[in-house]
Amino acid sequence: MSSQLALAVRDSSTMLRRNLLHARRYPSLTLNLLLTPVMLLLLFVYIFGGAMSGGAGRSAYVSYLVPGILLMTVGSTVIGTAVSMATDMNEGIVARFRTMAIHRDSVLFGRVAGSVLQSVASVVLVGLVGAAVGFRPHGATALEWLAAFGLLALFSLALTWIAVGMGLGSPNAEAASNAAMPLILLPMISSAFVPLHSMPGWFQPIAQYQPFTPAIETLRGLLLGTHIGNDWWIALLWCLGLTVLGYRWSRAQFDRDPK
Repeated sequence: MSSQLALAVRDSSTMLRRNLLHARRYPSLTLNLLLTPVMLLLLFVYIFGGAMSGGAGRSAYVSYLVPGILLMTVGSTVIGTAVSMATDMNEGIVARFRTMAIHRDSVLFGRVAGSVLQSVASVVLVGLVGAAVGFRPHGATALEWLAAFGLLALFSLALTWIAVGMGLGSPNAEAASNAAMPLILLPMISSAFVPLHSMPGWFQPIAQYQPFTPAIETLRGLLLGTHIGNDWWIALLWCLGLTVLGYRWSRAQFDRDPK
């Protein structure tokens, strides 16, 4: 058992290095995906911020907006995972890995670990942009900062497994990119930009009963001291459920015989 674990760790580390090298050599995909949340942040702060603040002031709206943008950054970044996974499948490298004497799960684990690291780095960069435009967390303890970081990492892990499944199930990179678009669209119909109570009554359940809204409200509560209520455990359940679903989906597609 210990030898199998050591093999899994060694091969997963090798795959992680491979994926990080690819990201370093071809950064354009990550930068293009990172541009979306940054542009939305600047657009809503400097163009719509005065109107969206409802008289509370632009700084108050920046504080409201940035936690949602951080979660959107995770959804945007993992699209690159789906595209890269589909590219590897299409170019035959995954089929080659299947024939090699490596731990079978390491291909997936290395991909997921690399994507989570990229997502966390992207969140940090967007967070710095948010700080530059006036975002100032207040009242957050060290434990709450740690919980906020853990939530972002866990949310990234969940969406990454979903993105890997999308990439494995897509015939090409373009199809994988299109399949992963809901990961950008869902934050736009959440509480990221406006409170739920300001939406039409028929639309509120659509915005409420999805993974991004409870995660955004939990992040706001941790960083800004707003009321969290039940959102924290709902967000946790979404993260755990999506992680299990994405892992099982990815494994099933990875283990199937190639056509």
